[in-house]
This record gives sequence, structure tokens and C-alpha cells, in this order.
Amino acid sequence: MHAYRSHTCTDLNKDNVGETVRLSGWVHRVRDHGGLLFIDLRDHYGITQVMADPDSPVFSEIEKVRNEWCIRIDGEVRARDASLVNDKLSTGEVEVFVRDIEILGAAEELPLMVFGDQEYPEETRLKYRYLDLRREKMQKNMKLRSDVVSSMRKRMWDKGFREFQTPIITSSSPEGARDFLIPSRLHPGKFYALPQAPQQFKQLIMVSGYDKYFQIAPCFRDEDPRADRSPTDFYQLDLEMSFVEQQDVFDTIQPVITGIFEEFGKGRKVDQTWEQISYRDAALWYGSDKPDLRNPIKMQVVSEHFRDSGFAIFAKLLEQDGTEVRAIPAPTGGGRKFCDRMNVFAQKEGLPGMGYIFWRKQSADSIAQERGITVKNVNALIKSGEIILGNEAAGPLAKNIGPARTEAIRQQLGLTVGDAAFFLGGKPKTFEPIAGKARAVIGDELGLTDLNRFAFAWIVDFPIYERDSETGKIDFEHNPFSMPQGGMAALNGKPEDVLGFQYDLACNGYELVSGAIRNHRPEIMFKAFEIAGYGKDEVEKRFGGMVNAFQYGAPPHGGCAAGVDRIVMLLADADNLRDVIMFPMNQRAEDLMMSAPSMPHNEQMRELRLRIIPADD
Repeated sequence: MHAYRSHTCTDLNKDNVGETVRLSGWVHRVRDHGGLLFIDLRDHYGITQVMADPDSPVFSEIEKVRNEWCIRIDGEVRARDASLVNDKLSTGEVEVFVRDIEILGAAEELPLMVFGDQEYPEETRLKYRYLDLRREKMQKNMKLRSDVVSSMRKRMWDKGFREFQTPIITSSSPEGARDFLIPSRLHPGKFYALPQAPQQFKQLIMVSGYDKYFQIAPCFRDEDPRADRSPTDFYQLDLEMSFVEQQDVFDTIQPVITGIFEEFGKGRKVDQTWEQISYRDAALWYGSDKPDLRNPIKMQVVSEHFRDSGFAIFAKLLEQDGTEVRAIPAPTGGGRKFCDRMNVFAQKEGLPGMGYIFWRKQSADSIAQERGITVKNVNALIKSGEIILGNEAAGPLAKNIGPARTEAIRQQLGLTVGDAAFFLGGKPKTFEPIAGKARAVIGDELGLTDLNRFAFAWIVDFPIYERDSETGKIDFEHNPFSMPQGGMAALNGKPEDVLGFQYDLACNGYELVSGAIRNHRPEIMFKAFEIAGYGKDEVEKRFGGMVNAFQYGAPPHGGCAAGVDRIVMLLADADNLRDVIMFPMNQRAEDLMMSAPSMPHNEQMRELRLRIIPADD
């Protein structure tokens, strides 16, 4: 028999009854039933119940065993009584009577329990990550991650792509975040950098004539952490193709992503048709360039209904250039309590409040006040059919702008009795993030968001440039390496109107994929950077390797990268990226388990010819 096991803890069933078996694993939990000891023995594959009574030759040894001890047992497979069968376990029809035991690894008192669903502070979970990873939820998450990556690779190979590895130590290249720098021992005073992405290398692979490339690529960025972003490193499905247009990239990656979500999405609906939404429309309708389309709410501009109106705040605001008022429809949200809750939300976001209108059935009181007659007379007229109750708008805004304007707003938004609308105004870029959050809260609270669906949309037509409102200086708003729509001719017009062949894929409120058709023409690239204030010498200095290569017959090319961590996070129903990464950093970019970052030894510093400047207090 093998030294440690003849079977795993998920192998045994009624066919094994009577056999002598050997199992190894961890003590998941111990139950003492008055002279009968039961142990749930767990390994990577599952759980088997083992038991002992005083007749067992090692009963006294088994009594010493505690949770998370690593043990080996030999024993006889027995069928459970029908009333004791556990349908939740694949091995639930049997148990193993222990005849021998070996302690492979005793465990000290645990800083966190593996059995059960207890919540622990993240710092504790990360410090003792090896224990946290033993928990059932984490085991499932990491298996899922491995299976997703395997499926990605297979799907890419099936599409005719080959996997090539690109360097991990390279030169610094601005990709929108801070680099991790590595000092060179052989070249004192000079530094390598960990790649923020394989961007330049994968483009050089296209110049080298390989046509289709992909890689499950590690990327390194010194970023401030968020729930959906790692502060140090992440992995992406990176791909690039030659002789393609934007739609070719979409047609390539869509079946890969769709297949992944169908394979691992636990039966949830996966959108088959992916809408293409311009960046500007996404901001207008959803307040975000990564909209959650499970939520049907679409915001609209309603400025004209407030211009020169009785609501002075919006009326005066609209006298300023570049301002507008947008409405967030709230179907079924037409109650004062809900409107008040949304006002509280706005105040938590730093606003004084959020204007609203809700529509309700007309009341006899309001008609009496409007006509100057008694409520009794109104009721009589209603009874006789001379007055038919319609709908009326309520709320502070409705009183200020009057019934004609509120009715026009209702008709524009397609709302009816029992619905509401919320309003924000100003320069769009200042209020769009809050409007986007408000839209999400409204959709969630009113039950409008379809939680059993993965909803995808391509966000396209990103502007390449933006103008600083204070200095008037033009700078890049998005990827400077995207091919401008219209090529060189587009760059001779107004910079703010130049759009790039750049695209993101949004799913359920997250950006899953980002990519572009690349600017492979040196003359167009130099012109694009010149508009943003970068001379030819500066471009050649920063991106010399790529620019030089483009002068030797570069093909048109483009591609994208899909975030592995975020995809797995969505599939696992996790709220935090760190729940789907094996050994993540904490919020302060620290590895509490391995004590990183740490101070280097003096000898290391001397070899690198570096010294540390103390931080200011």
C-alpha cells in the first residue's frame, strides 16, 4: 500500500465496503458522541467521515487529535445506516472505521478556523493565508481560477493563436501607472522596470511577423489598491493580431469570453449580443465608461425643462457654459420615503441633496386647491364623472417648475404614476460619477437590476485628447498609442474631437477587457504626440525600440487584454479581488505573511551602490 493513501477523501462509496483503505488529510472537525469519535477528514478533493470506538486499537491516539492536524489513517470501509446517510457528501454513504493512525503534522491553536463560515479581519486572513486557503470557499475559488485559465488557453489555441512569453525585466515605459523599478548591479545608477503590460513587446511580435500572439501575462503596477484592483501585480489574457480592424478583434475575443462565462457562470444568462456604445453616450446614459447593463435605467438630458424655470438653482446653473441637467428615471420609485432615502445617499456623497419629482394619482385635495372649491364639491364632481382623476407631480421641484414642465419631463422619460425621477446638474464631468452611483443604487433598491445575468457591452470611440479647463493645455485623455479614427487627417482638426480606435469591454459594472487598433505609422505617431506637447526627440527617447521597429515595415495590428482576476471575481461572486488571488497584498501593498516589503541588507545596498534617504515625518 502507498505510504500515505490508497484513495482520496472523495473516492469511497458503497462499492468499497469491506475494503481496507489508507487516507491522508486534515482534521476538518471532531465530534465526540459519548464513546464514539467521528472525524471529518478533508483533503483537496473532499471529505470522508472516519470513526473509532473504544474497540479501536488506536482509540487513545485519536482522542488527542484536534482540528487541522494532518494525519494518516488506515481502516475498514463500512456502510452507514440508511438514516445516517449524508447526501451532501459524495462519500456520504460510507465511513471508515480507524484501525491505525499516524500524526503527520500536529497543529497549534488556530488563529482562524477553517471549518465553518466565520468572518475574520482581512489582515488576519492574509497573515495566515495558508490557513485561509484551506477554507472551502477559497479552495473553490482557486480551483475555479485554475480552470478558467486552462479554458482560456485552450480556446486561444483553438483559434489559431500561439503563446509567447515576453520579458519580465525591461525598461520603464509609461502605461498610465507607476512602474516598479529594479536597480542594476552591473550598471550602477541605472534601473530596470517590471512591465506594466507586455504592450510594446506584443506589438514588436507583430512587427516580427508572427500574426497571432497570446499570453497569460503577469503585469506589475505600483497602484493604490481598490476592491477590484491589486496594488502590485495582476494577470491578463493578452492578445495581439496583425492585419485586423476593430471588429476583427471583437469577433475574436467575444466567443472566448462568452464561452468562459457559459462554462463557469453556474447557469446564469450570458448576453450573446454585445452592444457597442460610444464613450460619450456611456457617460451620458450611465455615468460610467463601464456601465452595468443589467440595470435598465438610462439617464437623459432635461436641461430645457429647467431653463428660465422657477427652480432658481438649476436655472442659474444653466446660464453658465458647459452645464446641463440630467434626469435619472426611477420606475416604481414614486414614494416620498424612497426619495428621502436617495437624498440621504446624495448627502453621503457630499452633495446638499438631490432634486426629485414623483408622480401619483391626483387627490381631491389638490384639485380643490387648484379650482378654489371645497373637497366635498370635488368628490361630488368625481362621483358624477365631471372630474376624472389623472396623475400629478409631487415634490419640491414640481412645485417650483409647474405642471406643464413636470408633465413634459414625465413624457420625455416615459414615466407614469408610481414612478420618480432624480436630477443632478452642473458640468457633466463633475457630477457624472455620482449620477452613475445613484443609478446603481436606484436599480438595486427598486429590484430593477437582473442579478442572474452577465451583461456585456463594448465601449468605443474614446477621445484621445482632453483640454485642461484652467490652463487650456492639450494632453492625452486615453491611450496615446491608439490609431486616430481618420488617421493623419483627423489630427489636423480640433484635438478634442479626435477619437481613437480604442475600446473597453464592460460587464456588470466592471471593465473586463481593454484594447485598441495600434498607431503603427511613425509619422502619425509623431504628430499625435506633438499635439500633446511631446517633440520627436522625446518620443524617440521614451519609445525608441517600438518607433524604430515601425520604420521597417510594420503591419496594421491591434489587440486587447482581458483581466483574469476580474473575470474570476465575477464568476466566483466575490466582492473583492483578493478572494480570487492565491497570495495577494493587503490594502497598503504589504505581504503580511512574507513580511514584504522589507529593508535590504547593507551588503545588498553597497553592491547596488544605493542609499536610503529617510522619509520626512
